[in-house]
Amino acid sequence: MTVSALPSARKRSISRGAARSLQKGQQTRAIILEAALGQASHMGLEGLSIGALAEVTQMSKSGVFAHFGSREELQIAVIREYHARFEEEVFFPAVREPRGLPRLRALFERWLRRVSVEVDSGCIYISGAVEFDDRPGPVRDALASMVRAWQSALERAIRLAIDEGHLRPDTDSLQMLFEIHGLILALHHDARFLRLPGAVDRARAGLDRVVANYLADKPPQHKPRAASR
Repeated sequence: MTVSALPSARKRSISRGAARSLQKGQQTRAIILEAALGQASHMGLEGLSIGALAEVTQMSKSGVFAHFGSREELQIAVIREYHARFEEEVFFPAVREPRGLPRLRALFERWLRRVSVEVDSGCIYISGAVEFDDRPGPVRDALASMVRAWQSALERAIRLAIDEGHLRPDTDSLQMLFEIHGLILALHHDARFLRLPGAVDRARAGLDRVVANYLADKPPQHKPRAASR
């Protein structure tokens, strides 16, 4: 007998059972991914271990493997999850700010806060770049794609600041992006590797200097709207 020939009540029961099974599978995958993200933050993407994840999640190695298929797929899933959380914490709140310098500063400030919190764990964007800079393949491609997406968002914010008249019309958006990204890399190095105090304040001061270098001579004055009669 085919499924279509079963009584309606039986089919509904099968559908509910399949939905519960799918939901349980998604929950299990989320648990594994959470543990993998924590492991990768401290030990790098290459530090991911199916055996260690099985121990942490109290699952069998085959159970962990079944949800991802390979260590490579697990690494890519971790990169995508990290990027999704980065967007939720940094990008989406910042783009609610007014276009121009307020939005650009908000993007930088939220990025800076996240990196400063990750001092004791590690930024997968940065550590992953070190691990996979000369190793072509799907994992490197996934990581590079996420980093490029973030850099494109920053460059777009810079171009909007130019359009709004906050930055000079001749501002090189890619050069400014390079300088801003360099501040974050310097912050990560000094705060995480050298453990130097004051690195966060130096990064903020660095942004002020970068912005001042490209600032329009006469920022636009937004006049209040005339009261309607």
